[in-house]
Amino acid sequence: MLFPPQGQWSEEEYLALNTHRRVEYSDGCIEVLEMPTQSHQLIIGALYRLLFEFVAALRLGVVLPAGIRVRLWPGKFREPDIVFMRAEHAQRRREEYWDGADLVMEVVSSDRERDLITKRREYARAGIPEYWIVDPLLSMITVLVLDGDTYRQHGAFKAGQVATSVALPGFQAAVDHVFQTE
Repeated sequence: MLFPPQGQWSEEEYLALNTHRRVEYSDGCIEVLEMPTQSHQLIIGALYRLLFEFVAALRLGVVLPAGIRVRLWPGKFREPDIVFMRAEHAQRRREEYWDGADLVMEVVSSDRERDLITKRREYARAGIPEYWIVDPLLSMITVLVLDGDTYRQHGAFKAGQVATSVALPGFQAAVDHVFQTE
């Protein structure tokens, strides 16, 4: 397959990519994401298990780990590390991608600006009600909730604390447990 030049990819061409790499789409450009580290994956696993068990027990919707594409708006797709969609929004879930989400979690990678600034702005613009920024460098989980068209900080939770959700009352994650990568 011949690939289009950067800036000239269509959504259809992006969605037709068959790869084991995480690839995001932005305004006609393909963004190949770095391969995750073991600790990155262990953090995702810990959070995914906690969120999955909570959501499943209450039959609130669907939780998926990295790999599902989320369309934020035409021309913009991201692949959050963890994504949740409420049952009542099931019509926004497609086989190839979801239209938006009700909660996303990102484990901060080496491209800190992307997770801390760019995705924060994009997820707010897309109307995603809650964004968890999970920062291994600071051993901190920042929970952001949508307030109008921007996020406000619900909390910056550190070691010894428990991160809590606004979008999912009762859901919580002990920071020490999340960052325990052994």
